Amino acid sequence: MAAISVPLQPCKQGCVMEINAEHDRDNSPLLYENEEIEEPKQGMIFSSKEDIYAYYKRYANQVGFSVALRSQHVGVNGELKDFVIECSRAGKKKSKSELNPLKPFLSAKVDCKARLRAILQKGETFMISKVVLEHNHELISSDIRHFKCNKRINTPTKRRLELNDQAGIGVSRNFTSLVVEAGGYEHLSFDEKDCRNYIEKARRLRLGEGDAESIRNYFLRMQRENSNFFYIIYFDDDCRIKHLFWADSPNRSSYGVFGDVVSFDTTYLTNKYDMPFAPFVGVNHHGQSILLGCGLLSSEDTDTFVWLFKSWLAYMFSHPPKAIIIDQCKAMQNAIEIVFPEVRHRWCLWHIMKKIPEKLRGYSRYEAIKEAMLKVVHDTFSIYEFEKEWSVMVERFSLQGNGWLETLYEQRRRWVPVYVKDTFWAGMSTTQRSEGMNAFFDGYVNSKTTLRNKIEKETKADFKSRHKMYDYLTMYDIEKQYQVAYTNAKFKEIQEEFKRLIYCVPSLAKYDGSVSIYSVAENMKVGDYWKQVYFIVHFNTVDKWMQCTCRLFEFKGILCGHIFKVLTARQVKDVPDSYILERWRKDLKRCYTFSKTSYSGSGDASNAQFFDQARLKLNEIVNLASNCELKREIVMRDLENLKEKILNDEVQISVSSRLVVDNTKTTD
Repeated sequence: MAAISVPLQPCKQGCVMEINAEHDRDNSPLLYENEEIEEPKQGMIFSSKEDIYAYYKRYANQVGFSVALRSQHVGVNGELKDFVIECSRAGKKKSKSELNPLKPFLSAKVDCKARLRAILQKGETFMISKVVLEHNHELISSDIRHFKCNKRINTPTKRRLELNDQAGIGVSRNFTSLVVEAGGYEHLSFDEKDCRNYIEKARRLRLGEGDAESIRNYFLRMQRENSNFFYIIYFDDDCRIKHLFWADSPNRSSYGVFGDVVSFDTTYLTNKYDMPFAPFVGVNHHGQSILLGCGLLSSEDTDTFVWLFKSWLAYMFSHPPKAIIIDQCKAMQNAIEIVFPEVRHRWCLWHIMKKIPEKLRGYSRYEAIKEAMLKVVHDTFSIYEFEKEWSVMVERFSLQGNGWLETLYEQRRRWVPVYVKDTFWAGMSTTQRSEGMNAFFDGYVNSKTTLRNKIEKETKADFKSRHKMYDYLTMYDIEKQYQVAYTNAKFKEIQEEFKRLIYCVPSLAKYDGSVSIYSVAENMKVGDYWKQVYFIVHFNTVDKWMQCTCRLFEFKGILCGHIFKVLTARQVKDVPDSYILERWRKDLKRCYTFSKTSYSGSGDASNAQFFDQARLKLNEIVNLASNCELKREIVMRDLENLKEKILNDEVQISVSSRLVVDNTKTTD
């Protein structure tokens, strides 16, 4: 057994215990037969959190229980303040299975109170501030090799398992040989299931012959053709590809324009090596999906997602999005809180609703429960209404104790439409029942559709928006204002809101200074019946500021029919520019249309050559000036002057163009 730097004699309170934390990760059997570990006491001091965990784990092995980190508190500066390590049997057993209330399930939870708490000291050490030693369950020291926290397979054994697997030796024979060599099951820190799980993971990492070299060569070729092509390959200890991340110059340019809201999902596509495809996707000004980078992962734990998110963020100028949509995945959520602590994130609604059959089919009134839940989620228009209808549903169908529903309710601010509508989501993850990530990616990433096809669709949509326009539904000037500004796809959404005008009746409720407050009653068809819903619209007569309680503009960037009803009733001719979002405009300037791509060769043919030539020339200038502060100042000054000159020239060209058009009209 490896040497351990732990005092074998009990130490006095107040001394610093030095523990080799590396030993805790050693792959030897954790059966400390000849070592006596001191019982934890209040006042013991350790040099780090890892040392305390290693010590308490060894003590637990000696007594006969397993441990788990329960909680920790971190200060505003990111410094760990305190943490709790508890018996793994802490917590209460849930009354019903989250999978099916009619199927019993195994649980180790018996609400054991054994634990210790440690707090940070001024000397950067940690002191045990509270200890509970008593357990409410039987302790058997011989059980320690079966505890999950003690399961380890050392590196030589891993290598042997893989070689035998490649030689065609089955898992059972593979494991039996290890048992015989060790002299019995009790001398191993793993079992046959652990071996099987490791071999399955190793197979996922084992690319086909020549595949790893092909990936590397492909990435190198892309980088030669386009210096802005970016990739990272993460290798494991055996130099095998474990994770990949890559992005193109247009991905980064697209992010600069459409990176306010990002969707991230790993459930849509898995390659032949069982490595989940992990794309970052945004929405362009036509409402089309647009790729912002992607990766292939060999696992889906917190560390893997942290690596991927940091790799992606580094390429995106270290500028995080404002909002991100993810699956209901704890590891993914943990990673977002680490890498994007200030970013608003929500769960994909479709993923949640898709789980209804799996989680609730065991109930005898399943169909009625399903319909009730869909109505509660989709057909409530305020927080008060949702809370009321959810309580009624739970009471009516006796759903108390359902673990899945309890978790959803606790996390309702991450997925329920009425709780997230105050944030801009660019129309992604809307409240429609047919929506889902699979539909969102459909036609985007599969074996028959290329990314070049997506670029072509955007180009065609640009062309149609420039040269064709939808007819008006009304004669209101506001509708004409949006017809001129927005892409066809977004103008159609504006028109959908204008269609609602015939169902809305506004009435002035009161004045609050320069703000007029309206109550707008809308007759809405919900399912098979009609329902009258009231919305409150605030309108400032001075600066034309407006807001509706439906929050459609905040959520989607599209003004709602309730506001349009108030504006038309007041005979307002146009809306301020702040209500015409730049990201939905048909004349939106996007640098990525000029960029050469790794999958299509080039962007806009008329601009790609100029873009590449200008970039190369600028790189030359930057390299020449990089070693001299004075030269750098000259470059930045001249670039700013050049920018001002181009902007002034654009204005003059625009004025000249209008004069030509006006003269033509006069001549006609």
